[in-house]
Formats: sequence, structure tokens, C-alpha cells
Amino acid sequence: MYRRNTGRGRGLASRGVTATVALAGAALLLSGCSSSDDGGDKDGAGSGGGVSQRPKGQAPFWVNPEGNAAKQVAAYEKDGKKDEAAQIRKIAEQPVGEWIGPEKPEEEARGYTEAAEKADRDALLVLYNIPHRDCGQFSKGGAADGNAYRSWIDGVAKGIGERHATVVLEPDAVLHIVDQCTPGEFHEERYDLLKGAIAKLKSLKNTKVYLDAGNAGWSQPDSLWEPLKRSGVEQADGFSVNVSNFQTTEASKAYGKTLSAKVGGKPFIIDTSRNGNGPHTEGKDPWCNPPGRALGEVPSTRTGDDLVDAYVWVKRPGESDGTCRGGPQAGQWWPEYALALAKGSK
Repeated sequence: MYRRNTGRGRGLASRGVTATVALAGAALLLSGCSSSDDGGDKDGAGSGGGVSQRPKGQAPFWVNPEGNAAKQVAAYEKDGKKDEAAQIRKIAEQPVGEWIGPEKPEEEARGYTEAAEKADRDALLVLYNIPHRDCGQFSKGGAADGNAYRSWIDGVAKGIGERHATVVLEPDAVLHIVDQCTPGEFHEERYDLLKGAIAKLKSLKNTKVYLDAGNAGWSQPDSLWEPLKRSGVEQADGFSVNVSNFQTTEASKAYGKTLSAKVGGKPFIIDTSRNGNGPHTEGKDPWCNPPGRALGEVPSTRTGDDLVDAYVWVKRPGESDGTCRGGPQAGQWWPEYALALAKGSK
């Protein structure tokens, strides 16, 4: 078994930051920034020294001009560190998942989707608030109970409305049922909550939902397909693999296809944010801020494979997996690690 933590740390030091960033990004775009006909944002506004949208035909997801990487680019440029700024721009100019926090789901979802709509892009949102989240590890937390989670999902759905969004639903939630990391008494509730979340989000006009399905390091993929079905994957648009992990794209494709064959041929998306050099295999907790890693394929819906809907950056490259190998708390921006990822990429 290959375990890992999603490294978001909502409920730790990053709590409250998401809504501010979302609304700042929305205000920036709604104040007059617009996309050119070819999909490139030419205004050069924002804190990131001219961070722009990629052509829509290549990457339909929104780039947040107020993200941590964009701010790091601006800081390096201010200090005259042009080489470092150029490296971090590899991250800043790619769309990454926006992780909805626990406290203001409607406000955050609305802020991100309004900003994305103004830029003529889709918002890429990550929902990570299931009760008993991450089994008490680095990203422990989540909603207090099932009713609190349902209310939170309702808030997210209301915030999205009819705007276009792609949602990655609950990294590790199904996997942690299978590996018994989540205690058995919570399994039935979790199935019900995931199925309900999918139904609620799929009732929206322009929202796609991908239920998380672990990663290629999991040694027993055949044990996952039935729990995925019980969680409602057949009602979703598909599933996600390799979220916050480092498994190669080819390994992730093979893993995803094995699962797809068991769940009605559902397509999937792959998190390629940090898999450029594949997984780290030495030392304790190889999933946690491993050295020598690199950025993977840039986000795109042009995958060349009918079963792979998109390469996406669900994990934000440069944000810590947790307090291991000298890293800050899970979810906090770590400039040195971000720079190493960028330098290690092609």
C-alpha cells in the first residue's frame, strides 16, 4: 500500500486565506481585465507581474492572477531575481485547483467561478471537507458531522450556480474507506455523503464532477471499484487519480484504465502537477515533500486518450505536504520547494 496525505491543511494556517484570494481575483477580473480573442490575457494586471491565461483551446481552466506563485514571481522581480522569477512563472501561468475552505463555501465558490467566467474559462475547484478527513494526519479536519457536510455542499452548489466548474470531489475519501484508515463505523455515512454530493453538484447546469480514486501506488486497485460505485461514481462525470501524488502519467493512465473498466468505462483526470520525475522511493513518507521532484505535463484537455479527460494541477505546486523534510504546515506556500520543482522540470 502506498499512502499519502493531500497536503492541503485546511483548518491550519491557511484557513481564511482562500476567500480573500478568491474575492481579490474576482475583483481584479471584474474590474475590467478581459481575455483576448485567442484566449490570452493581455492586460498584465495583478500582483504576478503579468500572469496571463493560456489559450482556451489548450487549457480551458482559469489561472488565478492572485495565486501564491504569481505573488512569488512579483516578489522575485521586485528583488531583481529574474532567473528565479522565470522559473516560478512556470507554475504561476498554469491553472491550479482552488480548494474551497470550510467556513465560507458559497462566497468562495462564487468568487472563483465569477472570476473564471469573466475570463471565459472554467473554474477548477477541489472539495475536501469530508468528516473524519485524512484520518487525523497532516490534513486532519473536515466537517463536524454529516449534516454540516451537507450544508457545506449546498453552499458550494449555490455559489457555483449556472457558471462552468470542474470539481474534484474529496481526495482520499474512498481510498481511506478501503484501507480502513477511516474507522468502519463511519463508512456508510461516507458513502451516503459522497453520493449526495455528486447528486447535488450534478444538478447544476454546467458543473462536472470527478470523484477521487487514489493513485497508481495503491497496490490493490480491484478493491476500489465497488466502493467507488457505492459512492456514486457512475453518476459523476468520472474520477480523478494521482491527486497530490507523484506517480507518472503513464502509470496513472494504466491505473485509471483498470478502474474505468470496472465502473462502466468512466473517463478520468490525472493530477500531473508534480509527477515529472515520478515518485520518490526512499526514506519515510515518500509522499511528503520528497526531494528531486519536478512539474509534470501542463494542464490540458488535449491528452490524446479518449479515457483521459484532462491533465490538471489539482495540488498547487509549491505548497507544502506537511511538516516533514523541513516543510511548513500542510497547505502553506514554500518558495524553496516551488523553485526546486520548477528547476527540475523540462
